[in-house]
Amino acid sequence: MHFPDFNIELIISRLKQTGNQICTAESCTGGMIATLITDIPGSSAVFSRGYVTYSDQAKIDMLGVRSATLELYGAVSAQTVSEMASGALIASGDEAEYSVAISGIAGPDGGSDEKPVGLVFIGVLKKGALGKVSNHIFEGDRQAIRHQAANAALHAVYELM
Repeated sequence: MHFPDFNIELIISRLKQTGNQICTAESCTGGMIATLITDIPGSSAVFSRGYVTYSDQAKIDMLGVRSATLELYGAVSAQTVSEMASGALIASGDEAEYSVAISGIAGPDGGSDEKPVGLVFIGVLKKGALGKVSNHIFEGDRQAIRHQAANAALHAVYELM
């Protein structure tokens, strides 16, 4: 599945209209989602903060992901991404209304039969509401996978709104 470049201004406009902010919790994209958002002028009104939690320990320390979750399901899992999204919202205090979290295997190494290169989990959450976690398998080299994953995450945020 290929996700085209998402018009981030749609998200920024909607957040401005509602007076809400968003935060990010990223692993495999390494801050790419936060960069795409903050590349847009005026994003400071709607972007609360971004967490790049590449290591398991960073996910635990910065987002409160439980070590038991990482041990049972791994960093690339629906369960971990769900805890990342929740942890980012909690860590933002009263600032962010929405969060997006992402973890995956961008390659070229690190994949397995169970979790191949290109597997990415995306979690989106609105404060006080049920969140949504989706998984995708993207193709291409490392940069292509990361780029598609970031755009898929932005699509997921917009759908949640």
